[in-house]
Amino acid sequence: MIYFAGLAIAVALVAIAAGGCGVGQGIAVYGAISGMARQPEMSGKIQLVMFIGLAFIESLTIYSLMMSFILLGKLPKTDVVLDLIQHAVK
Repeated sequence: MIYFAGLAIAVALVAIAAGGCGVGQGIAVYGAISGMARQPEMSGKIQLVMFIGLAFIESLTIYSLMMSFILLGKLPKTDVVLDLIQHAVK
């Protein structure tokens, strides 16, 4: 029973990680645009580094999405969990 609860918590944490990646992408783009506004002549290099950073952040998002699908596949069906709960209560 604790195993299934741990899996459910892990799936939730992986979803939070994917949300954190979105926040990180926003912060990265904000920083790059601020840098380009301060030094327009460096915009090409800043943009290149920003795209590389966004690719790394996006790969983390894809890995966390993949892990959530794997963990969701390990969770049992709802009726099995309800049967376990009913037998634990008796």
